[in-house]
Amino acid sequence: MQNKPQMTSVETMRSDARKHIDQGAVTADYSADREEVIKQLNEALATELVCVLRYRRHYFMARGIHARGIAAEFLAHSNEELGHADLLAARIVQLGGEPDFAPDGLAGRSHAQYVAGATLVDMIREDLVAERVAINSYRDMIRYLGHDDPTTSDILKGILAVEEEHADELADLLEDLPQSEESAVPHKH
Repeated sequence: MQNKPQMTSVETMRSDARKHIDQGAVTADYSADREEVIKQLNEALATELVCVLRYRRHYFMARGIHARGIAAEFLAHSNEELGHADLLAARIVQLGGEPDFAPDGLAGRSHAQYVAGATLVDMIREDLVAERVAINSYRDMIRYLGHDDPTTSDILKGILAVEEEHADELADLLEDLPQSEESAVPHKH
């Protein structure tokens, strides 16, 4: 028979809650390395912001016979990535940190790259690569957290599910789009 962990008494919870109240949601039993978690969350925030910018560019630059529906997908993904950035920033603040929105160094903190893409196919490929990078990054962060920070882990799992959905949608678009779609970006004459 396996021993179950003992529940903390109500009196102990009440007493502990009064200690270090300036730390907000971070209680004494928070076992993750808070500074490292905040650092990782800021890297994830930078990744999301770079993805917002890349998707926005692709939304405006998409051209060609197949572009309308794909551009709408780019815009939807951009908006969802912005929502992810907001979730990450809010969690950073809950953990007592400061979200790093500073534009200088944003690309350096991001796990995904900002690649413009010259054609519609290139744009979809670059977005798919970035989603795959994000998927791996979130999985790594979730593994790192283990059971030490279930709230952050749950937030990341929710974001991960959307990133996997984005990757699946982009792979489908890439499969359905003629590879000769070269008229994505208008050329200057």
